[in-house]
Amino acid sequence: MSALSHAPTTDSQTRPAPMTAGTPGRLARLRRTNPLGALGGALWLVIVLVPVYWVLVTSLRTREGFFDANPLALPTSPTLANYRLVWDNGFTHYLLNSALVTVGATLLTLAVSFLAAYAIVRGTSRALRWAFSVFLLGLAIPLQATIIPVYYLIAKAQMYDTLLAIVLPSAAFAIPLTVIILVNFLRDIPDELYESMRADGAGHWRMLLNLALPLSRPALITVTIYDALNVWNGFLFPLILTQSPDKRVLPLFVWSFQGEFTINIPAILAAVVLSTLPILALYVLGRRQLIGGLTAGFGK
Repeated sequence: MSALSHAPTTDSQTRPAPMTAGTPGRLARLRRTNPLGALGGALWLVIVLVPVYWVLVTSLRTREGFFDANPLALPTSPTLANYRLVWDNGFTHYLLNSALVTVGATLLTLAVSFLAAYAIVRGTSRALRWAFSVFLLGLAIPLQATIIPVYYLIAKAQMYDTLLAIVLPSAAFAIPLTVIILVNFLRDIPDELYESMRADGAGHWRMLLNLALPLSRPALITVTIYDALNVWNGFLFPLILTQSPDKRVLPLFVWSFQGEFTINIPAILAAVVLSTLPILALYVLGRRQLIGGLTAGFGK
C-alpha cells in the first residue's frame, strides 16, 4: 500500500490542460472592448459634428443659395462674400469689445471669489458661514428676474451704455458658483500645510499667495474657462444695458444681421465662425497648460 501511495504520478495528472497561444491576451482584449460604448461614442460624435459641418458649409453659400440647395450638400459655388461682409461691418471693433468685457468680468470674478473662498475656509467667525449661505442663495436667483433692478442700478450709477455696465453684472452673477467651487477645493488642502507655514511666521496673505493659490490652480483654470465662456456668449446684459452701436459685443453684432423681413443666415453663420476662432486659437495655444492645470490637483 505504501508503495502504491508513493508511486510517481503521470504527466497527465500534474500538467494543466494545454492552452492555445495568445489565449490570455485575447481574453483580456475581449474584456476591455465595449461595443455598445463604442457605438454610442460614434453616434455622439456624429451628433456633434453634423451641426458644425452645417455651419461651415452654410457660411460659404450665397444668400439665395441657402434656400435652394440641400442643407448638408456642399455648395456648388462656394464664396467668401459672407466673411467679407462680416469683416467690413466692424468685426474687429466688436471683437475688441467682447475681449475687454470677458477679460474684465473674469478677472474681477476670480479676484473676489478667491478672496471670499479663502476667508470662508480659513475664517472662524459665524458671519463668514452666513456669507457662504448667501452665496448659495445666489444660485437660486435667475438672471432674467433681476434685469429690471440691475437696469435701474446701472442707470442711477450713470454707467448705462458703457462696457463697465456689462462687466459688473456679469461678474456679480458669476461669483456665487465660482465661490462654491473654490470653497470645496480649498477645503481639500490639508490643515498641516497651513500650520507649518504659520509656524514659520507666515500670515494669511502669505499663505494665500504661496500656498492656497498654487494648489488651487486646477480649480482656478476650470472656473476661468467656465466664466469666460458665459461672459463671451452673454446676450441679455449687452442687449439691455447698452444702446450705442459702438458698445456692441459679438452676440449683439451677430443679432444685427437680422433684417425687418428677412434674415441673412449665411452671414450670421459666418459671424459665428469668426467669433469662435479666438476661443479656438486660445485653446490650441494653451491646451498643454490647460491639461496640466486640470491634472495638477491629483498629486497634492
